[in-house]
Amino acid sequence: MKNKQQHWAKASFALLIFVILGYVIRFYPQQLTGFDNAIQSTIRGDLPAPLTAFFTKVTHVMDTKIIVIWVGLLLAVFTYKKWDSEALFLGSNLVLTGLLVLLLKNIYQRPRPSILHLVEEKGFSFPSGHSLASTLVLGSLILVIGQHVKHKTARYCLQGLLVLGIVTIVVSRIYVGVHYPSDVLGSMILGLAVLQFEYPLYDRLRFQWRFTGKQK
Repeated sequence: MKNKQQHWAKASFALLIFVILGYVIRFYPQQLTGFDNAIQSTIRGDLPAPLTAFFTKVTHVMDTKIIVIWVGLLLAVFTYKKWDSEALFLGSNLVLTGLLVLLLKNIYQRPRPSILHLVEEKGFSFPSGHSLASTLVLGSLILVIGQHVKHKTARYCLQGLLVLGIVTIVVSRIYVGVHYPSDVLGSMILGLAVLQFEYPLYDRLRFQWRFTGKQK
């Protein structure tokens, strides 16, 4: 119970930060202009060709069609290995990402940055669907790896690669010009809040299903 309360306290704090940021974005977006412009300029620079080629490709890893395919393959592997709670955790976070993005974009209705876009995107800017998806989906995998990979070095390496993946996707959304830095920051904070809230529930379900023999 204490562990659950600690996770939920962290989730509440992160959610509060997201709500405050969302309020500023909705009603006082000009207050973030300096913050956003400084980070955009630093990351994009003069758009060097090697970085442009890299980020315009890697950013598509979290496109809806592509993420559904590779997450679907992972769910098939999890189901085959009888990791049912892990499959439920990962799959539900993918679905939750879509629902949250659809709802929140229509609440905040923030226009996309008025700078050169290197990829085509439609709709509103906040929150960033790609950044939220990378935080929730790859974050779920980080937690699953923490439970299943016993070798410490291998576990840390795999988790480190996934963290790097999250950071790369987030940076790519700024680089290609379709999101403000505050968009991706808010999306990551929201994703962390959701993971902190979910983890005790998922961990308890996993224990119960393993204890009753419903899964390995």
